[in-house]
Formats: sequence, C-alpha cells, structure tokens
Amino acid sequence: MNRRHFLTAPALAPAAALLSQSQAAAQSRKFKISLAQWSIHKAIQSRMVSNLDFPRIAREQFGIEGLEFVNALWEAPTEGYVSRLKRNMRETGTQCVLIMCDNEGFMGAVDKAERLRAADNHRKWIDITAELGGHAIRTNMYPGQKQPATPAEIDTFLGHCAESFARLCEYAKTRNINVIIENHGGVSSNPDVVVALMKKAGLANLGTLPDFGNFPKEVDKYDAVQKLMPFAKGVSMKCFDFTPAADETTIDMARMMKIVAAAGYTGWVGIEYEGRRLTEFEGIQAAKRCLEKLL
Repeated sequence: MNRRHFLTAPALAPAAALLSQSQAAAQSRKFKISLAQWSIHKAIQSRMVSNLDFPRIAREQFGIEGLEFVNALWEAPTEGYVSRLKRNMRETGTQCVLIMCDNEGFMGAVDKAERLRAADNHRKWIDITAELGGHAIRTNMYPGQKQPATPAEIDTFLGHCAESFARLCEYAKTRNINVIIENHGGVSSNPDVVVALMKKAGLANLGTLPDFGNFPKEVDKYDAVQKLMPFAKGVSMKCFDFTPAADETTIDMARMMKIVAAAGYTGWVGIEYEGRRLTEFEGIQAAKRCLEKLL
C-alpha cells in the first residue's frame, strides 16, 4: 500500500458517518478507545506516512480520537514540530493520551549516576506530553545489565528503580503528568516485581500500563493483568490476529476486558496491533470492531 492509499483507504463507513457513529457510541461506553502509534510503525518507518499524519489517520481512517504516540517514531521533537502536531490534532479533533518513551536510559541501572540521568532524560517527554494535553508518559523498567533473578537481586533492583522513578515522578508532578510502567520484556514482564515497585515507591502519579500480550509463555497473562490492574493508569490491548467476525485468535479479549472492568478502570484502552497476516490498516480495523463489541 502506498502513501496515498494508506491515507485515503476506505474505512468501514464514510468519514462523516464514522465520526458521528463513533461519537454516539462513545457516550454509552465505560471505556474510551485510543490507538497506539506502534500499530502503524511499519508505515511510518517505510516513510509512507509520518508522525505528523497520525492524528488524521486515527480520526479519518479509524474514527479514533485518542492518540498514544511513540517517541521513536518522531522526526524531530522541536518546538516548531510540536506546534505543527498540535495544529493537526486540533484540526482533526484528536487528543494526546500518552507518549511511549524508549531509549532514554536504564531506570534500574546499577550505577546511580546512570539511572538518575535516565530519569532526567525523560523530562523533555514530560514537557511535550503536557504541551500536547496528554496525561502520561510510558516508561520502561529495565536494569541495563543482566536481568535480576534471585530475591536479593530483585530487591536491590527495586531499590534502584524506586530512587529513579521517585526523581522522575517528582518532576512529572509539576506538569500534572503520570509516569506509567508497561510490562515490556525482561523483569518488567514479571507482574509481581512491577507490583512490588508500585508498593515500594508509593507515588500517586506512578502507575502501570498492563499490556495484554507482553508476557513470556510460562506466565498466565490473565492472572498477570489482574495483578497489574489495581495500579493501572492505562491499558494496552495488544493483539495479533482476528477471525472474520473480529474475534482475536490468540487472546481471550472478553476475559481480559472483564478483568479490566472488575478493577474499576474507566480510562483509555489503547489498540496495539502487532500481527503479520493482516495489514496494519486491516488489523486496526479488526481490533476496533473486536473492542467495540466488548465495551
């Protein structure tokens, strides 16, 4: 699919009808649907579209208002660039939900200077998120060296993370921004470790972003999400493939959404499509249909 076709591909209904239907339906739902930008990372990385196109793609192609940006997919986060992005959001009636931040350092590094530098590296994304009207940045809980495994190693790691996240959350609080941790591989995909950090840090603007798919095979993903939900300030509907009736084939989405609802969560649920069989466009459409049936 070329750039023109991606930006003009027909949705399930004409744009105007899609917007009115989405707005009417949203008023009766417990959750709001957002779109994780990683769902179109192939199109962005191949330069079919850019980060600046994301608001229009989300709104016009999928009828989605909430935007979950990924910092690695931005061209240049300068003041002028952010202003252009704000204008595009304003023109399409979309809003920033959060920015997913990667490659800004290791928050759980053994070296104190390194982990505090990682905390400070995230400040620019807190500022940008606040400027765009978002409520959170998504961060990673990585050690930087070998993954902690023994109880003693995990306890030390948690102490390091508590220090760096306290520093980051202190700054984020001045901008009214939340700092949320996703289960995103390694020790961060151990829900017990993430929950232990939430309790150890005890920070009002620190929370979790439960991702339905980012768990190793040996972990019960439903039990893991249930553990993370009491601290959730966002939810990521990771998905991979769908039946013609828009039922996810690898994750029991009805079961997952019951867990989300049971926790009393009423915020944004972000679609994050990572499948291979369907195109990015088709996968997002199927995911939205799936989610709408459950909301």
